[in-house]
Formats: sequence, structure tokens, C-alpha cells
Amino acid sequence: MIGLRRKIAQRMQDAKRRVAHFSYVEEIDVTALEELRVHLNRKHGERRGKLTLLPFLVRAMVIAAREFPQINATYDDEAQLITRHGAVHVGIATQGDNGLMVPVLRHAEAGNLWGNASEIARVANAARNNKASREELSGSTITLTSLGALGGIVSTPVVNTPEVAIVGVNRIVERPMVVNGQIAVRKMMNLSSSFDHRVVDGMDAALFIQAIRGLLEQPASLFVE
Repeated sequence: MIGLRRKIAQRMQDAKRRVAHFSYVEEIDVTALEELRVHLNRKHGERRGKLTLLPFLVRAMVIAAREFPQINATYDDEAQLITRHGAVHVGIATQGDNGLMVPVLRHAEAGNLWGNASEIARVANAARNNKASREELSGSTITLTSLGALGGIVSTPVVNTPEVAIVGVNRIVERPMVVNGQIAVRKMMNLSSSFDHRVVDGMDAALFIQAIRGLLEQPASLFVE
């Protein structure tokens, strides 16, 4: 085992040995969000570029982090030092031919949907093509990981140390749900997220994900300051 694969193995082993992992899974109704995304792509896609789900998730994470700054944080366990970050630098877990890398969307709090979408695509492509710089692969404060259509139902992602949280996206599936006493087909998605229990309490982690859920289920709230 050499090169990047060896470095990945060392980081994963170190994260599992050091971090007191716990995971929290929540189901989210993304029917309205998907309708909005399709509408925006139909109206603006040719001129501004197509939107995936990721920039909406990033926007929700940015807003939720304002209420839960202990989630957007890094922990130096040797110095016993927690640093809460004002800026939200989102690591985008990206699978390339040589293994998993985490390029960084910097200052996600300052970008709009299309700006963040474009930057996510840029840094992810750079990582996949082994063209990402050291700066583009370091400095994240919280990570977002998604396998897209392969996302499964539930996952238990490994925290990207020294961060204390990682938000995992599972695939969207249509399910019959009870809505206002009636059976309706809804688009449902799970968020499977992991946290460092040394720094993040279970209640705070659950409330953070519930805040994201509320924003995604009422997508207009993503744009109300």
C-alpha cells in the first residue's frame, strides 16, 4: 500500500482510533425542494448552469451552523483545543480513480446557489483529475458526503478529522407517506451524519440535523435571512 491509498488508510485509521463517533439518521421529505430545483433548472439552467441537490444542502448547513456553531468546528485533541469557525468551509467528499479526496468549498456562507454549485463542480473535478492544489484539499470545517444514486438507505460516514461533523446524503426514493390524513407519494431522502461525541452532544447533533430538515422541507426558508 503506497501513495494516496496509504495516506487515505492512515487518515481513516487515525480518525476511527481518535474520534468517539456516533451517527444520527433523519428522514427528509424533499418533494418541494426537488420541485424548486427542477423549476430553477428549467428557468435558469442554460444561462447559469444546472443545480444538483448539493448547493441546497450546503445552504441549509450554513444557516443551521449559525445556531449551532459547535458543529462548524475543529478539535485539536493533542492541545485539547476546540476552534469554532465563523466561515463555513465545506469539504466535498469526492471519489476519484486513486481514492477518496475532500476538496474544499471555501466561504460557503458567502456564495449563492449557482456560485456554490459552480465551485463544488470545479473543486470536485480538480480532485478527480488529480489537479487539486494542496490549498484546495485542506482547511475544511465541516464535510458533506454523497454517493448520489448509490447513496443507499443509511450510511455511517467517518468524521474528517480535525472536524467534528460530517453530513451524509442518501439517495432520494419515492415512498407512500401519510400527508394530512391521506396517502401520497413523496420524494424521501435520509441524511446519515456522524459527529465527534467528545465535542458534540447528542442533542445538539439531533437539533442541528432537524434544523437542516426544516430548511429543506420548507425550501423558501433557505432564502429568508
